[in-house]
Amino acid sequence: MKIRILITTALLSTISLFASTPVKAENSVNNVRRLLETRACYGCNLKGANLRGAHLIGADLRNANLKGANLEGANLEGADLTGANLESANLSQTFASDTTFDNANLSHADLSNAHLYNAQVDGAVMIDTNISGANGFNIILGVGGEE
Repeated sequence: MKIRILITTALLSTISLFASTPVKAENSVNNVRRLLETRACYGCNLKGANLRGAHLIGADLRNANLKGANLEGANLEGADLTGANLESANLSQTFASDTTFDNANLSHADLSNAHLYNAQVDGAVMIDTNISGANGFNIILGVGGEE
Protein backbone atom coordinates (compact mmCIF):
# COMPACT_ATOMS: atom_id res chain seq x y z
CA MET A 1 0.00 0.00 0.00
CA LYS A 2 2.79 2.44 0.95
CA ILE A 3 4.71 1.57 -2.21
CA ARG A 4 1.63 2.25 -4.34
CA ILE A 5 1.21 5.70 -2.72
CA LEU A 6 4.88 6.51 -3.26
CA ILE A 7 4.75 5.45 -6.92
CA THR A 8 1.56 7.45 -7.51
CA THR A 9 3.08 10.52 -5.86
CA ALA A 10 6.27 10.17 -7.93
CA LEU A 11 4.30 9.79 -11.17
CA LEU A 12 2.08 12.78 -10.42
CA SER A 13 5.12 14.90 -9.55
CA THR A 14 6.83 13.92 -12.80
CA ILE A 15 3.71 14.61 -14.87
CA SER A 16 3.20 18.02 -13.27
CA LEU A 17 6.87 18.89 -13.84
CA PHE A 18 6.69 18.12 -17.55
CA ALA A 19 3.28 19.71 -17.92
CA SER A 20 4.47 23.02 -16.46
CA THR A 21 7.28 23.52 -19.01
CA PRO A 22 5.09 23.74 -22.15
CA VAL A 23 2.65 25.98 -20.30
CA LYS A 24 5.42 28.52 -19.69
CA ALA A 25 6.42 28.46 -23.37
CA GLU A 26 2.78 28.67 -24.38
CA ASN A 27 2.25 31.65 -22.07
CA SER A 28 5.17 33.45 -23.71
CA VAL A 29 3.71 32.81 -27.17
CA ASN A 30 0.28 33.90 -25.90
CA ASN A 31 1.79 37.12 -24.50
CA VAL A 32 3.38 37.96 -27.88
CA ARG A 33 0.11 37.18 -29.67
CA ARG A 34 -1.87 39.29 -27.18
CA LEU A 35 0.58 42.19 -27.55
CA LEU A 36 0.42 42.15 -31.35
CA GLU A 37 -3.39 41.88 -31.38
CA THR A 38 -4.29 44.32 -28.58
CA ARG A 39 -1.12 46.39 -28.08
CA ALA A 40 -1.57 45.81 -24.35
CA CYS A 41 0.72 43.63 -22.30
CA TYR A 42 1.15 45.28 -18.90
CA GLY A 43 3.69 43.35 -16.81
CA CYS A 44 4.02 40.61 -19.44
CA ASN A 45 6.94 38.25 -19.67
CA LEU A 46 8.31 38.78 -23.17
CA LYS A 47 11.86 37.77 -22.35
CA GLY A 48 13.76 37.04 -25.56
CA ALA A 49 10.67 37.64 -27.73
CA ASN A 50 11.18 38.30 -31.43
CA LEU A 51 9.28 41.52 -32.14
CA ARG A 52 11.48 42.59 -35.04
CA GLY A 53 9.71 45.19 -37.17
CA ALA A 54 6.54 44.98 -35.07
CA HIS A 55 4.02 47.83 -35.15
CA LEU A 56 3.58 48.57 -31.45
CA ILE A 57 2.07 52.02 -31.82
CA GLY A 58 0.59 53.10 -28.49
CA ALA A 59 1.42 49.76 -26.86
CA ASP A 60 1.12 49.42 -23.08
CA LEU A 61 4.31 47.64 -22.05
CA ARG A 62 4.60 49.09 -18.57
CA ASN A 63 6.63 46.83 -16.28
CA ALA A 64 7.01 44.24 -19.05
CA ASN A 65 10.03 41.94 -19.09
CA LEU A 66 11.65 42.41 -22.50
CA LYS A 67 15.10 41.28 -21.43
CA GLY A 68 17.02 40.20 -24.53
CA ALA A 69 14.02 40.83 -26.79
CA ASN A 70 14.54 41.69 -30.46
CA LEU A 71 12.71 44.93 -31.29
CA GLU A 72 14.94 45.86 -34.22
CA GLY A 73 13.13 48.26 -36.54
CA ALA A 74 9.95 48.18 -34.44
CA ASN A 75 7.58 51.15 -34.40
CA LEU A 76 7.17 52.18 -30.74
CA GLU A 77 5.42 55.47 -31.45
CA GLY A 78 3.44 56.51 -28.36
CA ALA A 79 4.30 53.27 -26.54
CA ASP A 80 4.57 53.25 -22.75
CA LEU A 81 7.56 51.25 -21.51
CA THR A 82 7.61 52.77 -18.02
CA GLY A 83 9.45 50.42 -15.68
CA ALA A 84 10.08 47.86 -18.43
CA ASN A 85 13.12 45.62 -18.31
CA LEU A 86 14.88 46.12 -21.65
CA GLU A 87 18.25 44.83 -20.50
CA SER A 88 20.27 43.57 -23.48
CA ALA A 89 17.31 44.19 -25.80
CA ASN A 90 17.90 45.00 -29.46
CA LEU A 91 16.20 48.34 -30.14
CA SER A 92 18.37 49.25 -33.11
CA GLN A 93 16.64 51.21 -35.84
CA THR A 94 13.44 51.54 -33.77
CA PHE A 95 11.16 54.51 -34.24
CA ALA A 96 10.31 55.84 -30.78
CA SER A 97 8.36 59.07 -31.11
CA ASP A 98 6.46 60.18 -27.99
CA THR A 99 7.62 56.96 -26.32
CA THR A 100 8.03 56.69 -22.55
CA PHE A 101 11.02 54.81 -21.13
CA ASP A 102 10.76 56.33 -17.62
CA ASN A 103 12.38 54.13 -14.95
CA ALA A 104 13.10 51.43 -17.55
CA ASN A 105 16.21 49.26 -17.45
CA LEU A 106 18.09 49.90 -20.71
CA SER A 107 21.39 48.44 -19.50
CA HIS A 108 23.37 46.84 -22.32
CA ALA A 109 20.51 47.62 -24.74
CA ASP A 110 21.28 48.41 -28.37
CA LEU A 111 19.65 51.69 -29.44
CA SER A 112 22.01 52.21 -32.36
CA ASN A 113 20.48 54.09 -35.27
CA ALA A 114 17.21 54.48 -33.34
CA HIS A 115 14.98 57.50 -33.85
CA LEU A 116 14.01 59.01 -30.49
CA TYR A 117 11.73 62.02 -30.85
CA ASN A 118 9.94 63.54 -27.84
CA ALA A 119 10.97 60.47 -25.87
CA GLN A 120 10.90 60.39 -22.08
CA VAL A 121 13.84 58.61 -20.49
CA ASP A 122 13.57 59.98 -16.96
CA GLY A 123 15.08 57.76 -14.27
CA ALA A 124 16.05 55.03 -16.74
CA VAL A 125 19.13 52.89 -16.11
CA MET A 126 21.42 53.16 -19.11
CA ILE A 127 24.62 51.34 -18.19
CA ASP A 128 26.63 50.41 -21.29
CA THR A 129 23.72 51.31 -23.59
CA ASN A 130 24.69 51.61 -27.26
CA ILE A 131 23.30 54.84 -28.72
CA SER A 132 25.73 55.17 -31.64
CA GLY A 133 24.11 56.70 -34.69
CA ALA A 134 20.84 57.32 -32.82
CA ASN A 135 18.85 60.44 -33.70
CA GLY A 136 17.24 62.31 -30.86
CA PHE A 137 15.15 65.42 -30.52
CA ASN A 138 13.41 66.88 -27.47
CA ILE A 139 14.32 63.95 -25.20
CA ILE A 140 13.32 64.31 -21.55
CA LEU A 141 16.23 62.86 -19.63
CA GLY A 142 16.54 63.03 -15.84
CA VAL A 143 20.05 62.92 -14.50
CA GLY A 144 20.80 61.74 -10.94
CA GLY A 145 19.87 62.98 -7.48
CA GLU A 146 16.69 64.10 -5.81
CA GLU A 147 14.95 67.39 -6.43
